[in-house]
Amino acid sequence: MVTDHLVPTDIVALYEVHEWRNAVGVLSTACPTEWSEIQTALRAFRLQRSEILAAGGNRSAIVERLERPLKDAGWVEKQFATAILIDGEQRDSPTHSVDCFKGRVALEVEWNNKDPFYDRDLNNFRLLFDLQVIDVGVIITRCSGLQAIFNALQKGSSYGASTTHMNKLLPRLRGGSGGGCPIVVFGIKPELYVED
Repeated sequence: MVTDHLVPTDIVALYEVHEWRNAVGVLSTACPTEWSEIQTALRAFRLQRSEILAAGGNRSAIVERLERPLKDAGWVEKQFATAILIDGEQRDSPTHSVDCFKGRVALEVEWNNKDPFYDRDLNNFRLLFDLQVIDVGVIITRCSGLQAIFNALQKGSSYGASTTHMNKLLPRLRGGSGGGCPIVVFGIKPELYVED
C-alpha cells in the first residue's frame, strides 16, 4: 500500500513525489500542521533563472527561498545531542544537524551537494526515527530532468552527475537506507522553472 495519492494534484504537477513506508499518510494524519506548512512552502517556490545563473556559494539563494516559509512558520535547524550508555560509561554520539525541524518532522533540502549527502540524511532519519524523535523524514531535491535546463543555460557542469538529484536518491530510498523511517521526497520539476 502507498499513500502518495494524498499529495494534492497541484503539487504533483510541480514535483516528482516518492515515498517510503507510507510517509504521506503519516504526515497527513500524525503531523497535519507540519504537512500543511510543507505544502505551503512547496506551492510558494519557483526555480528562478537568475538564481541558477548566480555564482555558487555556501548556501544558495534557491535553498534560502525554499526554506523561508518553513522558517517563518517556526521550523529550525536542529542537531540532537545523543549518547550511548555502555556499562555506565557514556559515549556522546551527536546527530548531524537537520536543515528544518518542527514537531516530529525532519526536513532536508538537497539542491546541489555531492550525492553521499543522501546517505547522511537517510541514516540520520533512520537514527532519529529509531530513537522516537521523529515520525517522518522529508527530502526536497531536484529532478534529474532539470539537467536540460542547466545545459541550455550553460551551467550544466555546475550540476554534475555526482551531485544530488532524484536518480541518485531513489536507489538509496528504495534500498531501505532510511530503515523503518517513513520518508517522502519531492523533486523539483522543470515545470517550476521561471524566466525572471
